[in-house]
Amino acid sequence: MMYPGFNTTKLAESKAFYTKHFGFEVIFEDDWFVLLKRGEYELGFMLPEMPQQNSLFQPAFGGGSWLAFETDDAHQEYDRLQQAGVPIVAEIKDEVWGDRHFVIKDPSGIGVDVYQRLQTE
Repeated sequence: MMYPGFNTTKLAESKAFYTKHFGFEVIFEDDWFVLLKRGEYELGFMLPEMPQQNSLFQPAFGGGSWLAFETDDAHQEYDRLQQAGVPIVAEIKDEVWGDRHFVIKDPSGIGVDVYQRLQTE
């Protein structure tokens, strides 16, 4: 098992975002860390500058990371998230490599690519 983890001061906001919009459930929560799970996938968020952590794991998230969620219907997800008030960073579009997708940003600034694999012939 492997899961990505992100340092953020927005633990509560991140937990709410992923549980509300993507169906994650909380499997561990403390005042400095939250671990979420959806099916076989886990996602962790930790406060930055925690002295009990190795210095490599202490800096706050600084960008350059993203998460991707596959869906059977990108238009439906786009409408659902837009109606929920989630800001859309990149509008839905079809790509030449066979994906239909759009991009949102979570409360910590992590890019979230919601995509649908289109059938190609």
